[in-house]
Amino acid sequence: MTKKKTTFGLRLRTRGGAAIQKRWTRIVKQMKVPHKCPSCASPSVKRESTGIWNCHKCGFKFAGGAYVPSTKSGLASTRTKVTA
Repeated sequence: MTKKKTTFGLRLRTRGGAAIQKRWTRIVKQMKVPHKCPSCASPSVKRESTGIWNCHKCGFKFAGGAYVPSTKSGLASTRTKVTA
């Protein structure tokens, strides 16, 4: 009896090829990991829907990236300060 692969890339079946399946697997694994909350610093942030993240410990709900709570462009925009 052979073991069945349990990767997220199998969801795509034969569409896209191996490179896209590997990329999709890497993205979904990163999305499913509990992330650090910006409010309470607890690693209990999970994705509710596309771009909406919720901390299950303190109830803090915020908008972020589609697959990760903070994107590179979002971090860059918080570093630049606008002075009036």
